[in-house]
Amino acid sequence: MTKRTMDYENLPTGGDYDALPAGNYEMVINKVEERATKSGAESLQLDLVIRNDLDKAPDLSETNAKYHNRHVFVDNWKRHATGEYDADHLDIIMKAAGFPDHKSYDFPDEFISFLYHKPVRVKLSNEDNTYKGQTTKVNRAAPWDFGETEFPQLQHQWKKSNDADGQRSGSSNPFGASKQPADPFAGNGEAIDVSDDDLPF
Repeated sequence: MTKRTMDYENLPTGGDYDALPAGNYEMVINKVEERATKSGAESLQLDLVIRNDLDKAPDLSETNAKYHNRHVFVDNWKRHATGEYDADHLDIIMKAAGFPDHKSYDFPDEFISFLYHKPVRVKLSNEDNTYKGQTTKVNRAAPWDFGETEFPQLQHQWKKSNDADGQRSGSSNPFGASKQPADPFAGNGEAIDVSDDDLPF
């Protein structure tokens, strides 16, 4: 058992979770997972974290330095017409993360494993999003907005609750990184609620 002494003066304050300013951000892919809406639309969602090891980079003073550790979620939806993901879009993301040209991988398992904790550069835009009559600004990033990082030496410091070294007992990965850590953002097991009108196709 551990004894803790309260110190209210040093409690962290709530963050501002409005949409981030548009621009280029150096990010690390925290995880990738398949998700589905209640209507059955399926997506591969990338959970991106703004790197906290680049606060001193001059061209990132208005992006990484101000917003490090923020999460941005990017969905890649299956197409209605084919019931498949757009292979070209997935390949662009893999290229940005440094996957070797002309090498094969099993989808989706090795796709998910390879992207785990890989650094990428992402150009975020702002768009209006209307949901249940309320319009807010949200961040968007298309696959072609992903590029190779300009800072390949990743020194991002993960919060203690995150699996910083990518190791988990009992898991293996042919690309040298382990499977995903326990999800600190896991919901209650219910599917996410997105209508077909919310989808970009």
